[in-house]
Amino acid sequence: MKRQHTLIVMVEDHPGVLNRVVSLLRRRSFNIDSITVGHSEQTGVSRMTIVVRGTDADIEQAGKQLYKLMEVLKVVDLTDQPVIAHEMMIVKVAAKAQQRQEVLLIAQMFNARVLDASPNTIMIEATGPVEQIESLLQMLRAFGIRELARTGAIAMSKGSGIITSKGLTGADQYAGSAAAD
Repeated sequence: MKRQHTLIVMVEDHPGVLNRVVSLLRRRSFNIDSITVGHSEQTGVSRMTIVVRGTDADIEQAGKQLYKLMEVLKVVDLTDQPVIAHEMMIVKVAAKAQQRQEVLLIAQMFNARVLDASPNTIMIEATGPVEQIESLLQMLRAFGIRELARTGAIAMSKGSGIITSKGLTGADQYAGSAAAD
């Protein structure tokens, strides 16, 4: 059965790596729900958080295929592990004077910050679990969303286990680092 998987992919920080990773997943007909990339705690290593849908077997095969890319250092599927996953959103909401207080109260309920205000709009920043971001958006849609930007999920396993390019503590589904089927 297809379900959503969260993959952490540690890669060398070189131009074109993102394109190669995305192209590999595209060639295998994966639709990427979100992808975020940024520096890791290690110099020269970037951390990708990729959210894709697929069967467990498809995702395992994708992990093995990713290891064929020279720049891929580690692939971990966090799907069945306890994780913290957050997303950031900036949204510009229509808010005339009579609606402004209600929009501000909704933002406060979700611990969101007001970044900017104009006579007709309020810009809000929110961070948190994807479900919380979706709930906030649902509440704000009634006022009219004028503009929206979302980062996609970033995720990290709970507890003391860590994922690095050299290995990890805890479960590693794709331990054979150049395994290929």
